[in-house]
Amino acid sequence: MPEALRLLVSFALSLTAVAFLVPLAIRIARSTGFLDLPAGYKGHDRATPYLGGAAVLAAAAIAILVLGAEDSRFGALLIWTFVMFVVGTVDDRFNLDPLPRLLIEVIAGAALWNYGLGWSVFGSDVANIAVTIFWVVGIVNAFNLMDNMDGAAASVAGVSTTGVAMAAIIGGDVTLAVIAMAVAGACCGFLPFNLSKPSRQFLGDGGSMPLGFFVAGAVMAAPMSSSLGWAGLLAAAPVAGLPILDTVLVVISRRRGGRPILSGGRDHLTHRLRTILGSPRLVALSLATVQATLCVAVIGLSRLGQIPVSIACALFICGGAAAIWALEVTPLTRLVWIDPELRADSVAPDQSAA
Repeated sequence: MPEALRLLVSFALSLTAVAFLVPLAIRIARSTGFLDLPAGYKGHDRATPYLGGAAVLAAAAIAILVLGAEDSRFGALLIWTFVMFVVGTVDDRFNLDPLPRLLIEVIAGAALWNYGLGWSVFGSDVANIAVTIFWVVGIVNAFNLMDNMDGAAASVAGVSTTGVAMAAIIGGDVTLAVIAMAVAGACCGFLPFNLSKPSRQFLGDGGSMPLGFFVAGAVMAAPMSSSLGWAGLLAAAPVAGLPILDTVLVVISRRRGGRPILSGGRDHLTHRLRTILGSPRLVALSLATVQATLCVAVIGLSRLGQIPVSIACALFICGGAAAIWALEVTPLTRLVWIDPELRADSVAPDQSAA
């Protein structure tokens, strides 16, 4: 089968499969009482089924298996993505403490490095495994935090995995591209259910955690990362640029406001954009557009070598800092979108935080 056709089939197959799997997951969630109940800062007004992550991952798995893309090179990535799904689903059900989640994320990062899927940009194994673990833990939790509004995490994950597929094709790794497109198709197919009014199903930690882990691992495995050496680290960040920006913004916002960092609130990038744009659908569209721009820019520049990538990433960092200043520091805008009820003594624990 031609490479382009394999990519198209992978995307289309998972896109179609998730349309059948989401209603099934909804029925299972309702019959087992696996629902997200309205409480505190949460914006929905009725009990909404979880297990969206189960439908997304199952749809991607179907496409991967049908196309024979379950290459042993990526066995650790796929297995630990499933482990993240299990951990996230248990967290959705029982609200795990952050420590065991963090420990499993650290082990997962170490496992990727052990199987040759981590960073190898320094001369020291200790440095490489440390940066691999930091990257994995950071991206998993960045996507987890990004899942705070309908369509946000799924849209960004869909674009990020498409970016990984582009980088893999350019580098000649068709198998990784097929796997990434399967995940992208499943994310896109989930969006109509997640963005319906009201939302029919939530992605949950059982979706955001494995998607974040897959993006983290797939970026490290992409040929672009290995060919750029130390600059591969810089090129990797924009592929998950918006979740990283959201995490930094939330940390700064809560530190400035005297609120616990591991707390819930409507101070995320998505909430601020909704104040401006008016609806989750427009927020998801804007997030996808910006994330796509970041992916295309950094993948294009990566073909020019380390120096252009380094300059571009420096500009990205400056742009991110400017965005945080505009969203957080400007007094007038803070009055518009920071909920005055969100104080250190009134927030509930954020189940999406880690």
